[in-house]
Amino acid sequence: MLLGLARQLRRDQLGTLQGAMTGYGDVVHLAAGPPGRRARFYLVTHPDGVQQVLAGGAEGYSKDTLFYREIAASFGDGLLTSNGQRWRQQRRTLAPLFTPRRVARYVAVMADEAARLRHRWTAAATSTRVDLHAEMVEYTLRVVGRALFGAGMDDAIPTIRVTFPVVSEAVRRRATAAIPLPPAWPTPARRRAASAMRALHAVVDAIVERRRDAPGDAEDLVSLLLAARDPETGAPLSPREVRDQVLIFLLAGHETTATTLTFALHLLGRHPDVQRRVHQELDDVLAARAPTAEDLGRLTYTTMVVKEAMRLYPPAYAFGRRSSNGDRIGGHRIPPGSIVVVSPWVTHRHPAYWPDPERFDPERFHPAAASARHRYAWFPFGGGPRACIGSHFGLAEAVVAVAVLLTGRELRADPAPVPLSTAITLRPAGPVRCEVVPRRPTAPATTARAAEPQPYPASGGPA
Repeated sequence: MLLGLARQLRRDQLGTLQGAMTGYGDVVHLAAGPPGRRARFYLVTHPDGVQQVLAGGAEGYSKDTLFYREIAASFGDGLLTSNGQRWRQQRRTLAPLFTPRRVARYVAVMADEAARLRHRWTAAATSTRVDLHAEMVEYTLRVVGRALFGAGMDDAIPTIRVTFPVVSEAVRRRATAAIPLPPAWPTPARRRAASAMRALHAVVDAIVERRRDAPGDAEDLVSLLLAARDPETGAPLSPREVRDQVLIFLLAGHETTATTLTFALHLLGRHPDVQRRVHQELDDVLAARAPTAEDLGRLTYTTMVVKEAMRLYPPAYAFGRRSSNGDRIGGHRIPPGSIVVVSPWVTHRHPAYWPDPERFDPERFHPAAASARHRYAWFPFGGGPRACIGSHFGLAEAVVAVAVLLTGRELRADPAPVPLSTAITLRPAGPVRCEVVPRRPTAPATTARAAEPQPYPASGGPA
């Protein structure tokens, strides 16, 4: 084929990658693009190989790939995209800001914003219809905005909501173009992206400056970033580094959790037996009060639901690494400089670890079942030294939101399949309709497994 797998990847990246594993095994050499500019990469899907790539040592694999370079060009060289000594310094500086103890301080913000959303849902006397994805984007933006910026986020949220999709789409187009245009060409799409980026920078810079001019004991992340010091050198972050970290945390902190919550709630709305079990747990643990950080460990089944939603619809559905020195994975030689792609979407459906993988079944994440499974059979937050620093924040936010939004309410999701878009992160390609109704009297919970959901068609380009 003249363009290799380029058309298949653009039309259905998820299906193409999954088909490669099903048809050819756990290490597959793929090629896409025209002769002379053909991109080649190795898809690694067995958990052993995933572990080797992600946890085999930061020196063996780096994020020096076109996709991460394009993210850095738009969103800055923050913790997500940096490499080498720069990444190590950033990680040392930022790690104290994301400990479980620190994240626990944000649980009240998460619960408060979820309660505000639920109040809007319950304003109707009987029921209301919502677009779950639009609602979850608004919710996660407000949470990450308050965590990053503290008070005064209302003016910034509209700009962030509008500009992020424009910049994200521009990143996807540049990173996946079969024949890239010269960087200086002012195409309409590039002009829109540049305008969006200027607006985003202006909002972030203004908020950072306000925090810099009025230091105090604030717990928002910008204040903590301004006060942070490298524990080895004592060096602070530069103004550009502060902005880069804020932009990366905005990107990673709202889009990914919005996708997780959208599908967790949608799946609950399609599986009433599972939803009843969540309601029963909420009754037993919370009794209609707001969850606290101490409650999270007792919301076991709610957490299982969230994790199963992340298995079926991992926001970071595929990502690449460059093999610096070459490697051997599963008996296959990986030449030096090769791009190796690991895909949570595909590995989360590996038949050796996930029987009937398309079925929604939170029992897969019962603590006993999870502890018996390969550590890298489920890796929505990555793994190894470059695992997502905000994983505890994101999981806590999703569990808190489900707990608050389901208090006194039931969800009835539309049965129609939800098309998927594969840009920087996985997300629905359109509205996710759901009816929110007052909760009926509690019926005895059943332990029956949920029925298999309808398949979800995929669309969009490769990441």
